[in-house]
Amino acid sequence: MSLPLPTAQIAGVHHFRLGDFVVSAINDGIFEVTLDVMANIDRAEAEALQAAAFRRMPPRITINAFLVNDGQSLTLIDSGCGTIGGPAAGAFGRRLAALGVAPSAIKRVLVTHMHIDHVSGLVDGEGRPVFPEAEIVVHEQEAKFWLGAVPAGAPDGLRDAFGVAQRGIGPYRERLRTVSGGEVAPGITLIPAPGHTPGHSGYALQSGREHLLIWGDIVHMPGVQFAEPEAGMVFDIDPAAARASRKRIFDMAASERTRVAGMHLDFPTFGHVTRAARGYAFVPEVWYPDV
Repeated sequence: MSLPLPTAQIAGVHHFRLGDFVVSAINDGIFEVTLDVMANIDRAEAEALQAAAFRRMPPRITINAFLVNDGQSLTLIDSGCGTIGGPAAGAFGRRLAALGVAPSAIKRVLVTHMHIDHVSGLVDGEGRPVFPEAEIVVHEQEAKFWLGAVPAGAPDGLRDAFGVAQRGIGPYRERLRTVSGGEVAPGITLIPAPGHTPGHSGYALQSGREHLLIWGDIVHMPGVQFAEPEAGMVFDIDPAAARASRKRIFDMAASERTRVAGMHLDFPTFGHVTRAARGYAFVPEVWYPDV
């Protein structure tokens, strides 16, 4: 069945044409945070980088998810916070509805990793599945970690994170497909980028000669981490691996001029990475008033 491709832009949604695909960035809201969420960087240095990038203090972290329309089927990449992310988050579902997309029309959900702002939108306030026909795809190491037993001695925050992951994925256990890489949907390939979580992954989209890497949580704080890729987040499961993945992805994107998008890049997220006098910089995609 052929699907109509969207053309009208609506608030909190941005359509981007990628070959025969239309990729829609959908803003779920924000997290209000402090620089205490950052690791491996001096606080004064982080504040200076925020100020140099004209960013507010205390910081906000943008939350995004993506809808991919290939003309034949609809694929989500992540699902936002659902009903448990706080008052400033959880807009993904209503913005998907504003697009005229019924949850039953979603064929698959590709999960970058199982944190609160990525899998909580899979279920409603009662824990029931929102997408009744969707297959869930995730890296095998991500499923092995979060859907297993909570490690002995885990702090309360980590225990809570296990509960969130299992709540979001639980109703889909019979429709869960775990992979280690490769093509997971037509024109979409899983790219492992471990560290933030054990199976954290991005998704590379290709249609014709057009490419896009939706890189998940490679960056949370754009004002800091492009300039200082060594800076991480306190909730990185393996901080050294997260730094290695970030630097590898930055280097690849800058060297190959790969278009990127991310769950915590400033909405509407699409752009390119370039090398800068210090570290890297993000160059937003130029927007034109047509898809």
